Amino acid sequence: MSTDTPSPADQLLIDHAYRHGFTVTSKMLEVWKSRRLLPGNISGGGLGRGKGSSSRPAPESFDLVLGLARHGGRGKRPNDVALLLFGEGFPVPEQTVRAAFTAAVETLTVPGDDEPDTDPEQRLDALADRIADAGPTVTLVPARARRIDEGIARLVRAAGRTWPPAELAAFDANPGTPTATPKDAALAAATAAINGTMSLEDIGDLLRAMNPTAEANPIASLVETTRQDVPEFADAVLTDDNQLALGPVRDARDHLRDLAATAPLQDLARAWKTAEGVRQWALDLCGRAEEELAAGQLGEAAVEWMNGRYAMAGLAVLSTLKDRDWPPTQHALDTLVLLYQLGEYRRLDRLVPGCQWHLLATDGLMPPPTRELLQDLINRNAPGVGTGVDVRPAS
Repeated sequence: MSTDTPSPADQLLIDHAYRHGFTVTSKMLEVWKSRRLLPGNISGGGLGRGKGSSSRPAPESFDLVLGLARHGGRGKRPNDVALLLFGEGFPVPEQTVRAAFTAAVETLTVPGDDEPDTDPEQRLDALADRIADAGPTVTLVPARARRIDEGIARLVRAAGRTWPPAELAAFDANPGTPTATPKDAALAAATAAINGTMSLEDIGDLLRAMNPTAEANPIASLVETTRQDVPEFADAVLTDDNQLALGPVRDARDHLRDLAATAPLQDLARAWKTAEGVRQWALDLCGRAEEELAAGQLGEAAVEWMNGRYAMAGLAVLSTLKDRDWPPTQHALDTLVLLYQLGEYRRLDRLVPGCQWHLLATDGLMPPPTRELLQDLINRNAPGVGTGVDVRPAS
């Protein structure tokens, strides 16, 4: 039962907040405790002679109350507040942090998939019919990326060059105009969510569709020809029907829920910071590339853009541009997906000894912040790293 008079322990927190420039009331403390954003006070035992009992704030409450005073205003979602505080390094109760990450996974829905207990094949058949009948689609190339692609292509042609250069284009075993549509992408995304798998054909098709101005796509070709080129590797990581499985074959969201519940908090915190770094890097790259285009020149940003456009770095840019707003829930989802990807690299390292992990440090292959998380694999057998291809005209 609450009163207008704070307990001595709560008064300590109120005074602490006041000394740091925040106004906190006993009612606010009560709300934060009820939402498990702030630990309850710790009982200190009886005072003796019928004087009641004493209590004191949990040690972490002094830091938390300052963060809550800054982020926990009226109308703020408790899960968003928990994630923001966790991301800033505040000692949010672990149970609350994990519940917030799990709630983020629950926002990852498949439109029209209303019967999750139905056989996956039946669900996918129903979704395919729904998508074919003017259902949901996926944005393959956001408008900002398309403008940069087109601007760079014009400057490359004006310089009398081609992209990709012939020595790279020669590695594409299946050159041609991309055929995957936004509806195809929607079905592939639904399949990946429901089954936790995606076929090499779908992956190759999507890589090509997300880089439609490219005359060749050697990275997509490497994916498509995995079974022929490296059969031993394919046998270790692919299902019999050429599906790339995200761990045990099951709903991909179950993998993310498991991470939300079990990943060490320090790993979640590091991946949170990395996801933020990837977004900042992607937006900065876009801005630098646009400045070069406005000046009519191909500089370092254009080279970085082109080297990464075929690989994971380019996919990170597209993903960033699709989310104009980036609420804490989306940040949490990106964190879990990133953490899962890192776990998959390490799973592959166990399944297929001798992988050339040093290639992950090749310019343009991965976003630099993500690459930093994989230094242990990259440095294990690094004889040297490629530097990408520079298509700027010779001065």
